[in-house]
Amino acid sequence: MLMKASVSGTGEKTGGIALRNLQKRYGSAVAVDEVSLCVKPGEFISLLGPSGSGKTTTLMMIAGFEMPDSGQILLDDEDITRLPPHRRELGVIFQNYALFPHMTVAENVAYPLRMRRVAKREVEARVHRALDQVDLGALASRRPHQMSGGQQQRVAIARALVFEPPVLLLDEPLGALDKKLREHLRNEIKTLHKEVGKTMIYVTHDQDEALAMSDRVAVMHQGRIRQVSAPQDLYRRPADLFVAGFVGEVNLISAKLKSGVAYGPAGERLPAAPWTDADRDATLCVRPEHLHLDMNPAGSSGGMQGRITGMTFVGDATIFEFRSESGLQLTSKVLNVSAEAMPDVGDSCVAWWAANDATILIE
Repeated sequence: MLMKASVSGTGEKTGGIALRNLQKRYGSAVAVDEVSLCVKPGEFISLLGPSGSGKTTTLMMIAGFEMPDSGQILLDDEDITRLPPHRRELGVIFQNYALFPHMTVAENVAYPLRMRRVAKREVEARVHRALDQVDLGALASRRPHQMSGGQQQRVAIARALVFEPPVLLLDEPLGALDKKLREHLRNEIKTLHKEVGKTMIYVTHDQDEALAMSDRVAVMHQGRIRQVSAPQDLYRRPADLFVAGFVGEVNLISAKLKSGVAYGPAGERLPAAPWTDADRDATLCVRPEHLHLDMNPAGSSGGMQGRITGMTFVGDATIFEFRSESGLQLTSKVLNVSAEAMPDVGDSCVAWWAANDATILIE
């Protein structure tokens, strides 16, 4: 466990953040393009996107390390757009942790308090409490180079929490860690959020991190927010083709919508919720785990006839490549929940999915 006890805030700020039409340019390149977002007090929200999507620039503008060319940043309805970083009183945790190598762990954690001229006795009490909360009390006298990456990350968290900021800003803090440790610490950060109840804005390019940790996820692309949703809604009901393709694996099927029915490229009828709007071209989004393979094609009354053209074992699941008789290529993900023999490459089968598991995307 990362946390042993909760941290009581000052009560002065609740941690609500509002971004209004933020824009940032670097020369002729637009890094952040009219971004608006409201973050509720105590919410954990992730800014998710590929490199160059504008997520880190957005976070740095909230922190005050970058100034927007236009737009506003509000903290509890107070305009902080032009305030320097030290006057915003926001906690920031960087990917490289930014610890001072010549200082001990305790001195690193104490640094924000000493900069604020907090009394020595109170500094010692707060540092002791913060280190105890991240389970590093016994390592207070060590220096950063004597600690593992995970321990250094905990020091950075303790330093960000020690002055009790209303908001924590986290810029890919797990990016430098190996996969197993990253998964362990993301769970601890999630527990930390529940314990302290502070607003957290988390930047990541890792979809699993964003989906596992967040109350909501804001997907960014080319400087804009494409969708803001709870993780389940983001995954099951992507708003557009970019979100569908970026968040998780997906089958994207070109379709024509006619009289409330979806038809595939070869005119085959495809399962989809009834369409009540005008006839038009569309794309069906079907997740691989929702694509089922029936190995008894002769007894199937619906679905697409075809064959398995490839398969990959990935531990907890097997990924099957399917090609329909009309040439449509799809992917199915089947959990390895039993020791029964799996289908093999070349086997005939029928592919199908439930109508409600297909999302109709109109571009």
